[in-house]
Amino acid sequence: MAGRSGNGEGETLREAIAERVREEDLETGRDELRANVLGCWIDAVTLDQTVEIVERAIASRRQCQHVAINAAKLVRFQHDEELRRVIRGCQLVTADGQAVVWAGRVLGQPLPERVTGIDLMHAVLERAGERGYGVYVLGARAEVLERAVGTLRERYPNLRLVGARHGYFQPDEEAAVVEGIRESAPDVLFVALETPAKELFLARHRDRLQVPFVMGVGGAVDILGGVRRRAPRWLQRFGLEWAYRLAQDPRRLAGRYVVGNTRFTWLVMREFFRQRLGR
Repeated sequence: MAGRSGNGEGETLREAIAERVREEDLETGRDELRANVLGCWIDAVTLDQTVEIVERAIASRRQCQHVAINAAKLVRFQHDEELRRVIRGCQLVTADGQAVVWAGRVLGQPLPERVTGIDLMHAVLERAGERGYGVYVLGARAEVLERAVGTLRERYPNLRLVGARHGYFQPDEEAAVVEGIRESAPDVLFVALETPAKELFLARHRDRLQVPFVMGVGGAVDILGGVRRRAPRWLQRFGLEWAYRLAQDPRRLAGRYVVGNTRFTWLVMREFFRQRLGR
């Protein structure tokens, strides 16, 4: 598992991964279930396997925080000690971007596929409708969230949505936001804030929230609310989803994608040549 110590909680979730991979993988040790990409341990799991882990966490009532890793987050991981600490403390870490999967292959750390935050969100929502899990959504502007909730109710008619709150609150309101979520007693919490705000919020309050599965979903609520559109499948397959996002919001995303992607490519190539020269 991406993570951590050998405590009971971490081991239970690690075993959930082990049960979903090939038998031959079980004999090769714990690290064979993860890939180390630029110092960040990422779980080598498929979307189906990830959903299985989420179900195990909910059934056991153990806390599981998921984080999705893309190129921009990996670049930030190199210098942001607080974000790095939070990511290393998550029980479930998946590759959000195709660039991360490609980097893993180049660096000899293969990942079976990317498991994006938005794809996992929809897979969990579908399972929640089937299983009766309570879901809470935090984030986005109030009017966007309202439209997103309408979309969720239409798309997942059996979904038990126990609460939703916009993401524009002041620091002195944060404790009340946490208590509101806690009182709603969801099984699943989606937090649609920016990086690293969503990761830090969940890390700060995970114990107090007492929600079995929590994850940040970034701009997924904006897509559900009709503010932004997701890239077509063919762009996703070629790893160009970032370019589609950039075209929709160039002022906000130019630094992240243009500068960040250049930095990411340089980091991967530096590590590639370091490995080759070190052999």
